[in-house]
Amino acid sequence: MYGLKPDPCVLEVPDKYYSTGDYEKGVARWCPGCGDHSVLSAVQRLCQEKQLPPEKTVFVSGIGCSSRFPHYMKTYGFHGLHGRAFPVAEGVKFRRPDLNVFVVTGDGDCLSIGAGHWIHSIRYNMNLTVLLFDNQIYGMTKKQTSPTSPMGTISNTHPHGSVLPPINPVQSTLGVANVSFVAQTADWIPGHLYATIKAAHEHQGFSFVKIMMRCTKFLPEQAKQMVGDKEHMTLLQHPDGIEVDMATANLFKHTVQHDPKDINKAREYSEDPDMFYLGLYYQDKTAPRYDLYGAHNLGATPEQKLQVLEEEFDKFAV
Repeated sequence: MYGLKPDPCVLEVPDKYYSTGDYEKGVARWCPGCGDHSVLSAVQRLCQEKQLPPEKTVFVSGIGCSSRFPHYMKTYGFHGLHGRAFPVAEGVKFRRPDLNVFVVTGDGDCLSIGAGHWIHSIRYNMNLTVLLFDNQIYGMTKKQTSPTSPMGTISNTHPHGSVLPPINPVQSTLGVANVSFVAQTADWIPGHLYATIKAAHEHQGFSFVKIMMRCTKFLPEQAKQMVGDKEHMTLLQHPDGIEVDMATANLFKHTVQHDPKDINKAREYSEDPDMFYLGLYYQDKTAPRYDLYGAHNLGATPEQKLQVLEEEFDKFAV
């Protein structure tokens, strides 16, 4: 009616509001009790809380149990070749910086055949949220030793027990030049899992999250031991670290104050053979990002790009 003032109690409603169901797709075909289910729920919750448009969100994976992840997200996805998730994700982010790009990879996919791409991706520090599902075994191919299998692990490739020390993903990542975000969490602690993935997504750069994962199919006893062992699990706490509620913090018997700017202390914690530290090991918000370097010509027309190329070629004309 004419002359009436707007009601101050009326809230502005966005044109589109996404519910959790807007990110759910199909029934996940992982084994019952597999930790992958927990991560899927946490990621779908994050997408809903952050209101990430499905058409602006991409999940890239390689090969393995973890790499089925894009099939269960109603977003864009790329299920790539074994060990090749990082170059695909970097290509997407390099030319489409407006997209939210996640990389989902496993201990075999990332740390074995994909190790070369993994190391250089850390150094490039492109704005990617990387989730490493580490269950310490090759699950999809039915129980072979993986790069993170502890010594003595009985598998189809080492029936008498694995004989080499495993790769430490956190320790290795912290040793690469230009590292900017390294964290560790566990699939059976949902509060910490979600808070860690959220912090990784909010970080502007290469966010590396190692997720300690249960494999209830091939390592059931180890899975039970991991969940019940509170003596060898410590929560990293700091105002600049991973924020968790009191109920989650109370699940830990041991806590320690750790400044995520202290990379030397982070490396010390990562090398501790008797303790798993959950939380933010290291963060550097000032580390150079390669995706920003390549974004300066995104608005150029084909004609402008051709002109630049011709000018460069002319410098070598004889």
